[in-house]
Amino acid sequence: MSSFSEMMSGAAFDGDVLSLTIPPDWMQGRTTYGGLSAAICLETARRAFPEAPPLRSAMVSFIGPAGGAVEGRAKMLRQGKSVTFVEAEVSGEKGIATRCEFAFGEARPSQWNRTFTPAPVMPPPEDCGPFGPPDGAIHFTRHFDSRLAKGGRPVSGSKEHDHFIWVRHTDEAADGIVALMALADMPPPALMPMFTEFAPISSMTWMVNVLCDKPKTRDGWWLLESRAEHAGAGYSSQDMLVWNRDGELVIAGRQSVAIFS
Repeated sequence: MSSFSEMMSGAAFDGDVLSLTIPPDWMQGRTTYGGLSAAICLETARRAFPEAPPLRSAMVSFIGPAGGAVEGRAKMLRQGKSVTFVEAEVSGEKGIATRCEFAFGEARPSQWNRTFTPAPVMPPPEDCGPFGPPDGAIHFTRHFDSRLAKGGRPVSGSKEHDHFIWVRHTDEAADGIVALMALADMPPPALMPMFTEFAPISSMTWMVNVLCDKPKTRDGWWLLESRAEHAGAGYSSQDMLVWNRDGELVIAGRQSVAIFS
């Protein structure tokens, strides 16, 4: 398998274009795994504008499929006194696949430094069973160690719509905000454990707010919550949260998903 860190370090950046090849083990159906697509956009933005401040927010649109040879491009939308907006996209032979708008922002003095979403009380990853199928039926999931802390497993007919999963890269060198972006989209849609038989799904949009300058955790483990809010007309809406091992909330997100069931 191609490790995340090897793939990112091996990506060429020439003339403001990031070039790399997505191997089959990072595919999700007929396209690149969504978290990796967003991470490639972020890597492109970071290489194009290395002086940009920490990432604060990302708006991700999964527009079309891509695999194999892909290219990333980024352009500055606006550079203010503290906030920089950058647009980045990944394209393949069939055209644009993923487009992101990133907001990078300098830290500012503020009287507000509070978290209004307490960390859930969950068993540690060492006490949890595996989340996904043992054979790694979905190729990209082999790059992650995932443990189910609470909720249901995919396609298990679960009654739960709120799932808590411990996840870490199997690649111990995968670290930093780009690696976290790749990991944060790992769980399937929160509705999928309620399925009684497999049906296709496809993420359409993903909004991510990064809540600290440099997210860090212990032993590589992050606790991901994926909670379905509504499903209808072939689409679902869900909230997504990420805590580090010490219970600090580091990402708050939302996602819209097409459901073909």
